[in-house]
Amino acid sequence: MTAVTGALPTPKGVLAIGAHPDDVEFGCAATLARWTGDGAEAHLLILTDGAKGSWEPSEDVAALIETRKREAQEAAGVLGAVAVHFLDAVDGELESGLTLREAVCRVIRETGPDVVLGHDPWKRYRLHPDHRHAGFLTVDGVVAARDPHFFPKQGGHHRPSTLLLFEADEADHWEPAEESHLEVKVRALLSHRSQWRSTMGIESESDRAAFEQRVHNAAREAGEPAGLPYAEAFRCVDVD
Repeated sequence: MTAVTGALPTPKGVLAIGAHPDDVEFGCAATLARWTGDGAEAHLLILTDGAKGSWEPSEDVAALIETRKREAQEAAGVLGAVAVHFLDAVDGELESGLTLREAVCRVIRETGPDVVLGHDPWKRYRLHPDHRHAGFLTVDGVVAARDPHFFPKQGGHHRPSTLLLFEADEADHWEPAEESHLEVKVRALLSHRSQWRSTMGIESESDRAAFEQRVHNAAREAGEPAGLPYAEAFRCVDVD
């Protein structure tokens, strides 16, 4: 497949789907920041409750779930998203079955995005099962949403034009990013303060600066195959 290095036209609507409350920010926040800055209506869909997101055995899990939900809403505000949708599946126990597929299909139909973004379920040697199942739920949800005989009781159907998979095993599409978009990405990620230590390695101001630099370095590395200063890389899937 020929690599697509140019940016997609700014979509009217976009839905980004993540397994956990910070996955969308890691995967495609700079792209979302650029699109919302250009007028796109962005929605986020978070599949699990984030309950495993702590290294502390004595963590109050119920409180952590609420904290992560608040952090996700704060991050969405930073990105300019209009809403965050939560399916509240148990973190670490996500499965790509029909019940959740129907729920993902419903959100796609209700939000009507031109572009859907989600995890690449075919990434080799992926360790976390939630990311794998989230990817399949995204792909399967798009297929269901586009055809009226899937879950017909929902009423109506919606066919997105493009599916972009982040964490791509074999990227073939690059969305360019500028410094300003990466700054938004960093701010959105830092909204997930409960994850500073465990996910981002932040325990001091110097750690925070190092994390910000890692985000920029990752975007620079992602853009190299496409000859872009900074980018986020995806696998582009034809919904048709």
